[in-house]
Amino acid sequence: MSRLLTPLKKARGLGSAKEGAQHWWMQRVSAVALVPLTLWAAFSVASMAGKPYEVVLTYFAAPFNVAMFTLFLFTAFYHAVLGLQVVIEDYIHHEGAKVAALIAMKLVMVLLGTVSILAVLRATFGG
Repeated sequence: MSRLLTPLKKARGLGSAKEGAQHWWMQRVSAVALVPLTLWAAFSVASMAGKPYEVVLTYFAAPFNVAMFTLFLFTAFYHAVLGLQVVIEDYIHHEGAKVAALIAMKLVMVLLGTVSILAVLRATFGG
């Protein structure tokens, strides 16, 4: 009997097709934003190699550097969440396991992102 159903009939009721485009665009926008941010972060960290601890802390005290590292971390974790969400949705087929994996992944990523940004802020403001 299911062979008589059209693909459209099979897809009806399986959820909205409206947010997939936004997800796709946000993943591309965050990827493009990560190119210069990653290059900046890599060169900044590399330039600090071998420098004394106080020099590195002074570098992180500059508002521009704090803002750039924070933006890099936020964008990187946001991009990772978008990518992992697609992987989980595509490869976990049991609905309960999928929902649990999505919730766990988002909680872990928020925790890791928050700890990373707080580490940069702590280096900036001391403590």
